Amino acid sequence: MLQLTPLDSSVPIFQQLGVEVSPVILVNIFQVAEGDIPALLKAWEDDANWMKQQPGYISTQLHQGIGGSTVFMNYAVWESTAHFRAAFSNPEFKKALEHYPSSAVASPHLFTRLTVPNLCVGP
Repeated sequence: MLQLTPLDSSVPIFQQLGVEVSPVILVNIFQVAEGDIPALLKAWEDDANWMKQQPGYISTQLHQGIGGSTVFMNYAVWESTAHFRAAFSNPEFKKALEHYPSSAVASPHLFTRLTVPNLCVGP
């Protein structure tokens, strides 16, 4: 079963779900025991394929730390917090969390893009 720990303990994801933002970016950091990497990847793939079918889903990308790291980062774009909240709160998705290896710890957090002149284009 996947363990959840806040990336920002002052503003955990369950608090963020009540803030309406559009678009919204999910960044989810996973830590897992080395031997559980194949199980993590399979569980994540199943979840990503399910999320891909949900309204408001735009895209996702999974990254792994280099040099033998067992840290992974998922970056997913959603049309709005409301769309992500509906998928994240769905009982089918919650049940799927049981498929993650017991060593897996996830730290999901929602972000919005910022505009920085000549560098970054915001929403």
